[in-house]
Amino acid sequence: MTTGAPPPIRPARPRRSGPLRFLPLGIAAWLVLEIWLLVVVAGATSGFVVFLLLVGGLVLGSAVIKRAGRRAFRKLSEAVQQQQNGVTPAPETGGGSALTMLGGLLIILPGLVSDALGLILLVPPVQKALGKYAERTFERKVREATPGGLGDAFQQARMHRPDGKVVPGEVIRDDEPRTRSPRSDDPQLPPH
Repeated sequence: MTTGAPPPIRPARPRRSGPLRFLPLGIAAWLVLEIWLLVVVAGATSGFVVFLLLVGGLVLGSAVIKRAGRRAFRKLSEAVQQQQNGVTPAPETGGGSALTMLGGLLIILPGLVSDALGLILLVPPVQKALGKYAERTFERKVREATPGGLGDAFQQARMHRPDGKVVPGEVIRDDEPRTRSPRSDDPQLPPH
């Protein structure tokens, strides 16, 4: 049954920002560069050397991620234990575990450029500098955010219509058996 109301107008899809617009192209260029470098290395040495490089990257990256994960879990356990004992744990700065895991992930990915970036992320001064930069950027974004922005986003996600209108109504299911006796003014369907 229709009410004659026009269908809801869907809001225009927001345009991507500049860097996000070129992200698929950047990923494709990265993949082409990685494959080209592997072919160049295979031509200069042999295919077996490239295979050993890829397997070595997989093993090294796995070990790095495992070690960083254990260290992060140990720090979390210590912080929980300190909090249970009534001591406020000192906040950690730098985000070393996350950057170490990212470095390990980049090393696991097949390719020489990703391996080089992953190894650079394992250097402690680089981790410290990137951690401070990420922390400053996050704090700046939080300060610039409008009050209630995140709450409004959750509120809009729950609503079915972008304008936020709520239509009161009642759902009547025809497939459920009637529990009350029919009244004389109820409409009756003709028998089949």
